[in-house]
Amino acid sequence: MFSKTKKLMSVGAATFAAAAAFTVAVPSGSAFAIDHVECRGGENFLKIWSHNGGIQSVDCYANAGRTDFGNWWVDRISTGNNDLIYYDANGDSIRINRWTDISFPNRPPQVKSIEIL
Repeated sequence: MFSKTKKLMSVGAATFAAAAAFTVAVPSGSAFAIDHVECRGGENFLKIWSHNGGIQSVDCYANAGRTDFGNWWVDRISTGNNDLIYYDANGDSIRINRWTDISFPNRPPQVKSIEIL
């Protein structure tokens, strides 16, 4: 009887030790969850004014992460309390620091994706 209980406890302890070692050895990745949110006055969201094919749009984003922007032409960006990188159709990545409001009246960039840092 004692040998069976002892063996079960030994196997259980070994399983627990292996699980603990695996948890420590494998680093957890960063969870990125950029969100398209409702634009509201007084909020410090990333806000982007854009156009494509005669359609105008104003979009707001919150939380760190990267998302597709669909190659829309960007007329203005207000970063709020977010550091931003936008990736344009030419393959460039442009960083814009938080609390920046920038307009592109003559040559708006065509943006493939945006990333809040």
